[in-house]
Amino acid sequence: QVQLVEAGGGLVQAGGSLRLSCKASQRIYRDYEMYAMGWFRQAPGKERETVAVIRWSGGDTYYAGSVKGRFDISRDSGKNTVYLQMNRLKSEDTAVYYCATGDPQSLQRAVSGMNYWGKGTLVIVSS
Repeated sequence: QVQLVEAGGGLVQAGGSLRLSCKASQRIYRDYEMYAMGWFRQAPGKERETVAVIRWSGGDTYYAGSVKGRFDISRDSGKNTVYLQMNRLKSEDTAVYYCATGDPQSLQRAVSGMNYWGKGTLVIVSS
């Protein structure tokens, strides 16, 4: 099975930045058109939601409206790693952030199309 290891979570003040990383244990094929990696989050009492997703081949991206303009997802195929740069963090960004991989038909609905999930990394934004 593919194993995903997330890192970079922690406590940050509102307005600050964090950079999350997720490394996949297996080789990622850059020519697989549907393959994607993404970040999802779940806050207490809330459903898990898509934050940002990127197609490995081509680099098409999707961002949730609540993070668009503040977060940036990127990939490093040589390291089998995806990153999430989070800027201008807000208290409502507090959640457990999960990395996932799969071949979703729709990036917008990727939360339902991922096959492998990481254990999550906690991000707490204090006011």
